[in-house]
Amino acid sequence: MQTEAESDVCARCAAVSGTCCTLEPGSEEYCFPVSASERAAMELAGAKARHFYRQANTSAFVDNLCRLFPDTPEAVHALFPVGGFHDRVAITPEGACALLGSQGCTLPRQARPLYCRIYPFWFKAGRQLYFEFHRCQAQLEAGGGAGLMRRLGMTNEGVRHTYQELCRAWNLPEST
Repeated sequence: MQTEAESDVCARCAAVSGTCCTLEPGSEEYCFPVSASERAAMELAGAKARHFYRQANTSAFVDNLCRLFPDTPEAVHALFPVGGFHDRVAITPEGACALLGSQGCTLPRQARPLYCRIYPFWFKAGRQLYFEFHRCQAQLEAGGGAGLMRRLGMTNEGVRHTYQELCRAWNLPEST
């Protein structure tokens, strides 16, 4: 479930900005993949077949994943060969995640894709960082990474654990 802080800020963000759950139309191929275990958890929580999309692995998609996992390009290429396919969440014609509701994500936190649970935080070269998103209500209110983490009801250990879980779901080396 969402924490009270997360629920509040995500609901306000969903009402005001378009949120981190919205892509620019035409950039769907960059949407993070959903592993088989993530999909199963999502379906147990109520996601339907219409909430998923089978996406071709394009060169641009694979290159983007290699930027996210710069220490393991061989593993990324093996898991996502160009011309192969992966599952991702479905996106509406307006660019919103098919699971986005007026109060934020319609799935409980523990059933969401791992990338969604960790966002906007990430790890690179063993260092925790966060992606800046100019429409993120939490980032606008937080005043930096530590404040952002508090605002979203997250902890350093929780972020690290979720990142490691994401790596395990895709059989990627855990480089944190």
